[in-house]
Amino acid sequence: MRTYRLALIGFGNVGQGLATILRDQGQMIADKHGAEYRIVAVNTGRHGSIYNPEGFDPGMLLAAYEETQRIDTVPAPNIGWDVPQVIYESNADVIVELTSSDLLSGEPAAGYIRAALRQDRHVVTTNKGPIALFYPELSAAAAERGVMLGVEGTVMGGTPLLRVGRELLTTAGISRVQGILNGTTNYILTRMADGESYKSALKEAQEKGYAEANPIADVDGYDAAVKLVILSNLLLGVPLQMSNVEREGIRDLSSKDIVRAQKVGEVWKMVGWVERTPEMVRASVKPIRLPAAHPLASVNGATNAVTFVTKLLGDVTIVGPGAGRVETGYAVLSDLLEINRRMI
Repeated sequence: MRTYRLALIGFGNVGQGLATILRDQGQMIADKHGAEYRIVAVNTGRHGSIYNPEGFDPGMLLAAYEETQRIDTVPAPNIGWDVPQVIYESNADVIVELTSSDLLSGEPAAGYIRAALRQDRHVVTTNKGPIALFYPELSAAAAERGVMLGVEGTVMGGTPLLRVGRELLTTAGISRVQGILNGTTNYILTRMADGESYKSALKEAQEKGYAEANPIADVDGYDAAVKLVILSNLLLGVPLQMSNVEREGIRDLSSKDIVRAQKVGEVWKMVGWVERTPEMVRASVKPIRLPAAHPLASVNGATNAVTFVTKLLGDVTIVGPGAGRVETGYAVLSDLLEINRRMI
């Protein structure tokens, strides 16, 4: 049995999702994979920071946060450590970086990841900013230090899109990746197709936790665009930049637009694609009208769907959740299990 000590930088939805999985499925994971994952540190900006080299009961962490909105009410020998202390002084084998994404600078997360790699610690992150901006640098640093950089949760939540593309379809010759990459906009467009106005659908998405109070990253296409950059980096081997992605949001779509499309058997979907040709790589994300018979037309709600266009297999489509507490927590777990497989 291998034991992996985890330091969580951030304890929002994803961190709580991972803790929920370890609380409920930890013994099954140990029995099936021969690996125990023990949370030894949790650092948050507003809810406290704790470290115990022996580890914490994930159920206690969850209960404390639910009851008090803090995690430093859990007994711990070390309280109030900042992120550098957690990275440099804890006994963690894996730094699980779960802070909010900054799509312009990638900071402070990129600095945390660099520091962890320099300490020869594995890193798992769901943070899109650093991976979109610095993936070649960070992956090279991980390889040089002989550790892993897990990024499965940066695109399509818990659905194993990146792992399928990188491990199973690379030799099939991927030339294009396209699909619905943002669950929030897909939910809004689905509700608009049901007769809701844009404002009403957005409010509903916010109430359900799909959209932030400031929804600009979703509705203006930034979130989907940054995912295209990651897909280009990881699957096509081309370091695309955000400025290379043609981007258009859904704010200007009206109920009249939705009805006009429905009258001719079409639906509006926010579709992103990135394509490699011998001459160049092109990428775009914008709302388009699709025939009702199109595979993406029936993908509704917060669900995501991506099609790989390949030379050997033709089109391969994956449909699954693009967000969610436990779903994205599972993406972190899948990277942790991959670390264990490679360490055996």
